[in-house]
Amino acid sequence: MRDDTEDPNYLMANERMNLMNMAKLSIKGLIESALNLGRTLDSDYAPLQQFFVVMEHCLKHGLKAKKTFLGQNKSFWGPLELVEKLVPEAAEITASVKDLPGLKTPVGRGRAWLRLALMQKKLSEYMKALINKKELLSEFYEPNALMMEEEGAIIAGLLVGLNVIDANFCMKGEDLDSQVGVIDFSMYLKDGNSSKGSEGDGQITAILDQKNYVEELNRHLNATVNNLQAKVDALEKSNTKLTEELAVANNRIITLQEEMERVKEESSYILESNRKGPKQDRTAEGQALSEARKHLKEETQLRLDVEKELEMQISMRQEMELAMKMLEKDVCEKQDALVSLRQQLDDLRALKHELAFKLQSSDLGVKQKSELNSRLEEKTNQMAATIKQLEQRLRQAERSRQSAELDNRLFKQDFGDKINSLQLEVEELTRQRNQLELELKQEKERRLQNDRSIPGKGSQKPESKMDGKHKMQEENVKLKKSLEESHRLQPHPVDEQDQLLLSEKPQVCQLCQEDGSLTKNVCKNCRGTFCDACSTNELPLPSSIKPERVCNSCHEHLIKQYSTSPS
Repeated sequence: MRDDTEDPNYLMANERMNLMNMAKLSIKGLIESALNLGRTLDSDYAPLQQFFVVMEHCLKHGLKAKKTFLGQNKSFWGPLELVEKLVPEAAEITASVKDLPGLKTPVGRGRAWLRLALMQKKLSEYMKALINKKELLSEFYEPNALMMEEEGAIIAGLLVGLNVIDANFCMKGEDLDSQVGVIDFSMYLKDGNSSKGSEGDGQITAILDQKNYVEELNRHLNATVNNLQAKVDALEKSNTKLTEELAVANNRIITLQEEMERVKEESSYILESNRKGPKQDRTAEGQALSEARKHLKEETQLRLDVEKELEMQISMRQEMELAMKMLEKDVCEKQDALVSLRQQLDDLRALKHELAFKLQSSDLGVKQKSELNSRLEEKTNQMAATIKQLEQRLRQAERSRQSAELDNRLFKQDFGDKINSLQLEVEELTRQRNQLELELKQEKERRLQNDRSIPGKGSQKPESKMDGKHKMQEENVKLKKSLEESHRLQPHPVDEQDQLLLSEKPQVCQLCQEDGSLTKNVCKNCRGTFCDACSTNELPLPSSIKPERVCNSCHEHLIKQYSTSPS
């Protein structure tokens, strides 16, 4: 059973698919590069040249070979000539191509027609009109050719995008007959920086398709080279045979010339003998002469035929030599094309290995990234759990703060009236103290006057002074206790009052009861007078933000109050 890969229909279908993919790549690359270039394209623009080469391969696919004297000939100029019958606007292009002086081959005329159609921006319209007439194309193409199948219609639809391109070509100085139509695959095998798996798979698929197409084209070119070599061998054999026939004809001509000379000599001899001999001999000789003339005429006609055949053989030999030169040139071009295709195939293999290496590295990078993502997800989950715990603590703190504020408000509601009443009592006690101090001063002055008026009572003066002093100290202690209780709830720091108290009160420490010339300080909480040893501590008070000097007893009381306070 024969393999499917050797089936001609399968091979033709594979070639059609490869040509359609190449046409897609060529048209897409041409449009993108032309838009990025932003100017009118000329014949030297490499993507445009490759586009024409791809179109030429598409038009040549499945062409029927026409037998000529020089062998089989395949040209896509015949189908393109039909376009002027289908679209009248194409008649101008066809006439212009026929009028170009530098074009000598049908291939050159077809290439010129493609360029002029692209300049008119009607190449897609012409190709669609041509593909729709399958009955006309069947004269030039095989049934499974690209132009006869669906791929041709797809390529014609893709050509619509080329209408956005502006092109300008100069046909007079361009040699379109001898150009070699080889597809340069390196222009379409650009390595992108994308690391996505789908794009990498698409690139590898496209490269494999291109590799298959290159292999198919290589097999096709090898078969063509083998056919051409067989034709060259056949031509060499026919040339050898014609050379032998020419030598035989030359020998025959030489023999005929010798026979003609001999016949002429015989005829001249017979004429002389007739002149000298009798009439009977003349009649016999006349018959022989007529026969000789007839024979000479036949030989002359045969010589003319041989000369004509010789001229024909010479012209055929010249044509064969010309055909040999053209075949040798074609073989050289095919060999160059094979070399370039092999080089491109090597580049494709190198690029394939590079892409495979990049794919492996990208897979490794994806694994590393997936591991990193898993670790990040674990950290995210831990952070989410921590955030939930912090939110729970925040809610608990908020509830405790709200409860503390509620307790504070209740505390203010409960003790606000007591604080006001204590403030009133403190003011009343202050007025009483001032009144007592005033009475004390008046009593001192009165006693001084009495002492001055009664000299005998001078010995009792220290005792009375000591008694008055003890009484004042007792009153001061009572006042201080009441002031301590009031100022512990709400102190009133006023520097001027402190100076007044220091000036008016006796210089006695209320804790150690020491009197002397040492420095005395006023407690900012209870407003009492204390020595340096009993007032070394400082605390922030509700009436001031900065730390203030307080006595040791107020310091202990405030520390306990701050430690037990809910806020």
